[in-house]
Amino acid sequence: MARVTVEDCVDKVPNRFELVLLSAHRARAMSAGAELTVDR
Repeated sequence: MARVTVEDCVDKVPNRFELVLLSAHRARAMSAGAELTVDR
């Protein structure tokens, strides 16, 4: 599985608080059955 760090993500989303919100949204979507975008 790809190892992604906060530093990698800050390049795409400069605000760390927004990054947390986006991560939480994605986690809920995956929990609800959304398609995975990276290999396990």
